[in-house]
Amino acid sequence: MRSLVLILAALTAGIFVGRSAAPRAEATATTEAGAQAGATDPRPAADGAPGTLTPVERPPVPDGLDASEQRDIAIFREAAHSVVSITSLALRRDFFSRNVFEIPQGTGSGFIWDNDGHVVTNYHVIERGNRFSVTLADQSVWDAPVIGAAPNKDLAVLKIDAPKEVLQGLRVGGSSDLVVGQRVLAIGNPFGLDQTLTVGVVSALGRELQSPGGRLVRDLIQTDAAINPGNSGGPLLDSSGRLIGVNTAIYSPSGASAGIGFAVPVDTVAALVPQLIEHGHPIQPGIGIVPLEDRYTRSLGIDGVVIRDVDPGSPADRAGLRSLRTDSRGRIRLGDRIVQVEDTPVKSTDDMIYAFERVGVGQRVTLTVADEAGQRQVELELVALE
Repeated sequence: MRSLVLILAALTAGIFVGRSAAPRAEATATTEAGAQAGATDPRPAADGAPGTLTPVERPPVPDGLDASEQRDIAIFREAAHSVVSITSLALRRDFFSRNVFEIPQGTGSGFIWDNDGHVVTNYHVIERGNRFSVTLADQSVWDAPVIGAAPNKDLAVLKIDAPKEVLQGLRVGGSSDLVVGQRVLAIGNPFGLDQTLTVGVVSALGRELQSPGGRLVRDLIQTDAAINPGNSGGPLLDSSGRLIGVNTAIYSPSGASAGIGFAVPVDTVAALVPQLIEHGHPIQPGIGIVPLEDRYTRSLGIDGVVIRDVDPGSPADRAGLRSLRTDSRGRIRLGDRIVQVEDTPVKSTDDMIYAFERVGVGQRVTLTVADEAGQRQVELELVALE
């Protein structure tokens, strides 16, 4: 499947640029940059004592709406309490006085994960900031340090010290059983307009984009629900109001919604967020090798992942996997290369890492390994890499 390459927005410039495999089109991260940040600077807490969830006066649902409209209204009213606005603050030094001060650099969206104050968003929302604040649905503003980040999945977790009674997490669904055509809803803060709802369908599944960390994010959900700058990090919900993805990017020639948006699937989110909360980073399964860069492997005209180095004492070392070596004449000789993980062919390092992630730390995995003599199968255990 052809990858769509994501080039993240330059937050300081307020311009959203990027380029995909198709000409004259862009896959744009949907963080709203500083040009709009002034419209959504952190505001004072809403009326009412801090720590009190101020009731929101909702207008009555008018008569005559069909069942689907009533359902969308009910989902929005339930989920909107969990959607937040994230403001990124950057340090700047005055040229003349040399004083250091903070300025709003950009805004994005996020959502409450649990009543312990964990907030999930995209990594590119917080990538360039020095400090962050979260504005809840009741307009109270809270400092939000980053406690964990996964650049290669474009996910991050912040923490606010708001009272538990004001924190309402979203109901978490699943993404493995999604089908093209089913109804979805996106809530976020496009262009600084908080609590914005858009509705669409799942347009496609299994899309790929390049993450801020440089690796491919796989299995993305494509939707035609309008996603615009500032929507990054907001939730994508199914027709039951359950979280199924985190909105991350749009594919557009203008930087605004063109009916092609992407979301990180909730199965990926649900697996990573507990790791980010506990460890501050993802737990990466591996076997203790350093792969040769893919560009060199391709230049040799061979497939698979060439093993450049093997860590002493690692599962790969104990299994007898061999790295590049130099012969008696000083020529570099290939050792082993991994061409398959379980039943999944491996053509790149990304393929191998993705296959390891699907198996998980502590599980045994069967590799198909090739060398000059042919192919063989090797079974070993995946361990957590440092």
